[in-house]
Amino acid sequence: MNAKLIHDQQVRRYLIFLLSLSLFLFIVAMLFCSRVTRDAKKMLLHHDETIAASLSAQGIPDAVIAQAITDTDVRLDAKAIQAGADVLAKMGIRPELETQFLPQLRHFEKNAVICALALVLLVCAVLLSASLLFLSKRNSLYQHAASIIDNYADGCFSCRLPQTDEGALYQMFSSADRLATMLQAQNDAERASKIFLRNTISDISHQLKTPLAALSMYQEIMENEPDHPDVIRQFAAKTGTALNRMEQLIGAMLKITRLDAGNVVFEKRQCCLRRLIESSVSELTTRAESEGKQILIEPMAASEETIVCDPAWTREAIGNLAKNALDHTHANGTVRIAWEVSPFRTTIRVADDGDGIAPEDLHHIFKRFYRSSTSSDLPGIGLGLPLAKSIVEGQGGTIAVQSTLREGTCFTILFPA
Repeated sequence: MNAKLIHDQQVRRYLIFLLSLSLFLFIVAMLFCSRVTRDAKKMLLHHDETIAASLSAQGIPDAVIAQAITDTDVRLDAKAIQAGADVLAKMGIRPELETQFLPQLRHFEKNAVICALALVLLVCAVLLSASLLFLSKRNSLYQHAASIIDNYADGCFSCRLPQTDEGALYQMFSSADRLATMLQAQNDAERASKIFLRNTISDISHQLKTPLAALSMYQEIMENEPDHPDVIRQFAAKTGTALNRMEQLIGAMLKITRLDAGNVVFEKRQCCLRRLIESSVSELTTRAESEGKQILIEPMAASEETIVCDPAWTREAIGNLAKNALDHTHANGTVRIAWEVSPFRTTIRVADDGDGIAPEDLHHIFKRFYRSSTSSDLPGIGLGLPLAKSIVEGQGGTIAVQSTLREGTCFTILFPA
């Protein structure tokens, strides 16, 4: 028998019942044989008593009667045996004689048949009752499992299949539960993806309303002022600014969407940390100089520390942090970028001496499109910090922020070694 089948509790109980029933049948069979032996003994004794009484009444000596009844091992020749059979035949007793003409044998047969029939009926009744009980419990289990699987098919995973026993059936239930878990995870992922897509479209639509409205207004003004080149140049420049803002918005949203969807495969390799940081802020140095600000990379001396990361995406993250620092730094302010390499991790810090972040805004700065009340007049679309966070965490790193109001802010990136 399959060992897995024995682990099923219901099957194991049924097998124990069958073994118990077999033992019970064995005991009853032994008692039945004992009962039949007693009846046969009683019948033979009665038969011998009748013969002995009849012979004694005819004056046959007791010794001869005793020898005739007890001496069954005497070897008689075929002629003598045939003579005895002829005597019995004259009395009407032949081998083919029906049992009904032998009263003692008929009584013995009747008792034996009644006892055997009662025993068979009892065993059949017990076996049938136990089998019906087993099949009833099994059917209830199947019906319960079928209803739960129907719920799985309808997308309801609040109930689970029974997992309280072992055996092939419960292994099948366990496999079905694992499949249901996978389906639930897939449904949750699809639901989250739909929610994310809806929110993303809503955010993009909301963010595009302002530049689109501005472009429409600029275009209308330029159409109404064809004879004023200065006005046309002024609003053409504003049109370029609005288009640039839209391009930045769409580009940042595409990048964040790719990161969230898991479509970005980070190609990590070892690269020089200093050159990575310098290339990250190379496009911001001209802006810093024009605004009277300064970007310092520390240490000032050349260094050869390396980091394992995806250079292109990491430059994007560091550049966004540096741009955010410039946005919140006043003229004559300084943005400092420093790093530290240890056997366990690589730390990159982007700090500024600007206005800092209010405590009530500190926990929201990594939310998309979030703009605090103090930064509403500053450039930006509120996607730089969320994009930097997604890039860093996508490579197994972490990003944290510390800020003191009116003293400055420091963003810290940690990459495991």
